[in-house]
Amino acid sequence: MEGRTSSVLPPGFRFHPTDEELIVHYLCNQATSKPCPASIIPEVDIYKFDPWELPEKTDFGENEWYFFSPRERKYPNGVRPNRATVSGYWKATGTDKAIYSGSKHIGVKKALVFYKGKPPKGIKTDWIMHEYRLIGSRRQTNS
Repeated sequence: MEGRTSSVLPPGFRFHPTDEELIVHYLCNQATSKPCPASIIPEVDIYKFDPWELPEKTDFGENEWYFFSPRERKYPNGVRPNRATVSGYWKATGTDKAIYSGSKHIGVKKALVFYKGKPPKGIKTDWIMHEYRLIGSRRQTNS
């Protein structure tokens, strides 16, 4: 789903949620069709766009942008995600970071780097994305 946000927020507003806040207050609500505290994260299929096109899909953010995005599978019966875009692909890097709320494990944060071209000969760029995923869920948000 594409679309711009429509919230009116006060001058000086900055959206800098913690990993826990993103999972508990936004991603959990989105996954269960409950309203978020503020309607400032648009739903965009980020893999239909190159990373430099994404900033125009939201009203908020200067060097960081947040999106709810469906997680598509690379193969119909598989579990591997399809992270290919128009002119490149997102490649996972590093180890996944567990997100906790108190002592409860609630989600996972994964870092991805954008490469132009086709794997395995893609050219690494400076674009970085963090993918958040609920434990036991197929939905996530990206920034």
